[in-house]
Amino acid sequence: MLVVLGGGIGGLSAAHYLVKRNNANSKILLVEATSYLGGWIKTIVNEDKGVIFETGPRTIRPAGHQGANTLLLIEELNLADKVKPILRSHPAAKNRFIYTNKKLHPLPSSLGSMFFAQPPFEKPLIMSIFKDLSTPMKKIQDESLYSFVERRLGKDIADYAISPMVCGICAGDAKEISVRFLMSSLFDAEQKHGSIIRGLLRNMFDSSSNPKIEGILSERAKKEKWSVWTMEGGLQTLPDKLSSKLADDGVDISLNEKCTSLKFVDGGVQCRIGSEDVHAKHVVSSIAANGLAKIIGDNFLSQELSEIECVTVGVVNLAFNGDLLKENGFGFLVPPFEGLPLLGIIFDSCCTQQSGKTVLTVMMGGRWFDKYFGKNPTKENLLDTAITQVKNILHINEQPILTNCAILENCIPQYVIGHHERVNRIQSYISDKKLPLSLVGSSYNGVGLNDVILSSRTAVDKIIL
Repeated sequence: MLVVLGGGIGGLSAAHYLVKRNNANSKILLVEATSYLGGWIKTIVNEDKGVIFETGPRTIRPAGHQGANTLLLIEELNLADKVKPILRSHPAAKNRFIYTNKKLHPLPSSLGSMFFAQPPFEKPLIMSIFKDLSTPMKKIQDESLYSFVERRLGKDIADYAISPMVCGICAGDAKEISVRFLMSSLFDAEQKHGSIIRGLLRNMFDSSSNPKIEGILSERAKKEKWSVWTMEGGLQTLPDKLSSKLADDGVDISLNEKCTSLKFVDGGVQCRIGSEDVHAKHVVSSIAANGLAKIIGDNFLSQELSEIECVTVGVVNLAFNGDLLKENGFGFLVPPFEGLPLLGIIFDSCCTQQSGKTVLTVMMGGRWFDKYFGKNPTKENLLDTAITQVKNILHINEQPILTNCAILENCIPQYVIGHHERVNRIQSYISDKKLPLSLVGSSYNGVGLNDVILSSRTAVDKIIL
């Protein structure tokens, strides 16, 4: 038997790839502790008001090796006709803002804008290129993203571009997050070539990149210049289709069952699932690293896994009658030094048509959740905070016609300094001990949906069945 732990997008993808590879026809069991498959992806549709809320991810990037892999999965699931692209020419792709000094500021989006000082940046962005070229290389194993960018590109970029961007990607603090997590290519460029710019220029002529994944959708995305894409009816369409296909393929899906123990015995894994012991010849774990640490019977792995912590994000969805936004765009992010409970607000109704409504998603807390909301906040508290911030920043004084509030506990791992080395130690240990265990999901090699899906495919490809 092959066991997959977790029914989020990582576990569902892993089970899908296992079905494709399972020539020996081993039984596949997917175990999910809740009643829901899809993890943090959740779409709420209110047909009466013509509103779609997303409490988790809502768009996916098509670019790169990871993006092409996800689009290939969409083709395999026969979902190509459900894909809704947002082109680079769309306001949601071109217009992104940061909120600082009590004002929304558009981020530079053209080559020409780099030559002029554009508030809140004090200098033209072109000056950052000159700073990088004149800054000596610093030979290091790792560094905080904030420190790296401040050192090579300047404090302006670190404060007003990188810090809010990290809030949007992983709800984290750029002064703690590892540069090798989010900007590994830039870090490698400095370490190998002495500067970011010189490294990027050399890499443009380097043909030793990832093998290309070709697919009809990927080629279409390039030709039509997609910025991001979503799905008709919301992004939950993807995990829903995956789970139904797995059921059709004979995968045994066990809901409301928790794995409480993993022990490596007899060349396999003894799994305690609910009240039963299940012997698996291989386990693929997509659950959070610190959750896996609590059930795994190996002290080294348990200790290392427990160091990968997660943060909690409060998500409030709001819908208003009419078009109330003064600026069209994807939304805005907030630098942590502003001292607001906000990470940012997404302008959902700018990205997708919402029947004459203004639909927003307010993201709050993250690395600072306890600071602003305490240990046990009520959803009413988060909702009131979100509405107040929307009034103060976007000047929307109307009452929402529809709301939703979710507290996503421990939803995003934090890749702090040293994360890269920790993951290498974990994977080396599993390999050296020949443990029948594969680790997939957002805890290790990327928090985005593309990263998670590719991690599942890569891990399953390495399993000896």
